[in-house]
This record gives sequence, C-alpha cells and structure tokens, in this order.
Amino acid sequence: MEDNQPLISLEVIDKPADSWELNQPYYVVLILDGDSSFSIDFTSYQCQGKHLVFLSPFQLLKWQGSQADHIYCIKFHADFYCIEYHKQEVACNGLLFNNIYQDPYVQVGQSVYSELLYVFNKLELLHTSEHNYDSAIAKTYLQLLLAISSKEKQMDKTFVLRNEVQSDRVSNFQNLLNENFMSNRSVSFYAEHYGLSVDVFSKKITSLFGKPPSKLIKERVILEAKRLLHLSVKSIKEIAVELHYQDEFYFSRFFKKQVGVSPSVFRKTVGISIIAK
Repeated sequence: MEDNQPLISLEVIDKPADSWELNQPYYVVLILDGDSSFSIDFTSYQCQGKHLVFLSPFQLLKWQGSQADHIYCIKFHADFYCIEYHKQEVACNGLLFNNIYQDPYVQVGQSVYSELLYVFNKLELLHTSEHNYDSAIAKTYLQLLLAISSKEKQMDKTFVLRNEVQSDRVSNFQNLLNENFMSNRSVSFYAEHYGLSVDVFSKKITSLFGKPPSKLIKERVILEAKRLLHLSVKSIKEIAVELHYQDEFYFSRFFKKQVGVSPSVFRKTVGISIIAK
C-alpha cells in the first residue's frame, strides 16, 4: 500500500452526483436512505428505501441516480482490518464482500439503519479526533458494523430464496462452477453438463443470478486471482500458472481488462494479507 493512502476513511456525501464513480483499493460500505440505481462491474442494480451497498477492492461502482440526501461512506484497507484474518469473529468474506453470486446490497429496517448510523458517527468521531484516536476501538466499531450487516444479509429475502432454490436443475451451478472454473471456462461445457443448449442455459443462469454465465465464469477466475494475490506470497508468474495461464502476460492483460489495474498494481495497493506472511 502506498504511504499517502489512509487505512480507513469516512465521508458523508451530500446529494451524490449521477456521475459519481468509485474504483479504489478499499473495502467499501455505503449506508443510504432513498431509492437508488447504480452498476458494479457493469452489472446494474436498483435498491429501494434504506439499504447498504458493499464493494470489494477495485470493484468499479458507477452511480446512476438516487433520491438519498446523503450517502454515508466507509472505506477501509485490508491492512487496517483483514476480513479473512477476522473471519471467526465476522463471517463477511464471501457474504458481503467477494461474493459474485449474490446482490452486493441489502435492504434494512429503520432500527438497523439507525444503529448503523450510530456506529458510523462513533467511527467518524474517532477518526476526526487526532489526539484521542485509538485504532483498536475503531476496529471494534468497524467489526460491529460488519457483524450487523452480515446478519441482515443472511436474513435478506433475496439471499434466502436464492439459497433455497431447488426446483431448477441449474440451481447448483455455483458449486459446479467453483469445482470446474480452473480447467473449464466455456459456457458450452456447463450447458452440456445440464443437457441444455447454450442459449437456454444462459437465460436460466441470468434469471437465477442476475448475470450471464460468461460473466460469472470470468468473475470466478478474477476472484481466485485476487485471492491468490492478496492471500499468498506467490509470484504473479506462479499465480498465472496455477490459474492455467501458461503466458503470464496474457493473464496480466486479462486481469487488467476485468479489474482496471494490473496484478502487480493490485497487489501493491491492496497488499499481502497478514495470514500469508
């Protein structure tokens, strides 16, 4: 991570512009009240009422409009709070963050919204109090915010329904992809597994996950690449080979096209996790 980058920052964005964008080496939590529309990595979403939005490092957010007067924005670096290292306390990795199969937001009620704003204000007070700043207390508040968010996500109707779908034979595509993405990256492979044409299969997966299978396959490869860059000390060449790219430069071009930065820049700015050292 570069020396001039803060490990955690908090911001209240008044009347966010429709052209607002985010693409940074931080985990981000947005808290807002008001219907809004946005895209993350070029997939569009619409939210109603009070809700939270979650971004992993270098996910591209493009804001398209909101009725919210304010957006409460929390950005934290993995060097400040490693979600993998603290997974026993808060299981948010693969739920709030780094989850390609679920919507990156959750709707909340008034009581939870008020509780989260209380935690945000406590964090902001700590952050602006230079002489009394205590990073341990700040981490505790952040952990509380993530724990509340994780609980709400697990109770969300959309999350529960997607995890309980059993009637459609492609409902286990997530498991199939997780098991095969290293060696099989063509949509036709997965369509053939279910005995479906590529067109029918693609429509079913898009209906179930909100994304076409071609995008999910690419996102799963990128998710694994990010995991290896952040959670291991392997060289980029070793990671490329592990991901079945014999050409390191082809892997780097693919990564940059999908993420917006090269693997080396991603590793430099996001850092290598404490659990890898």
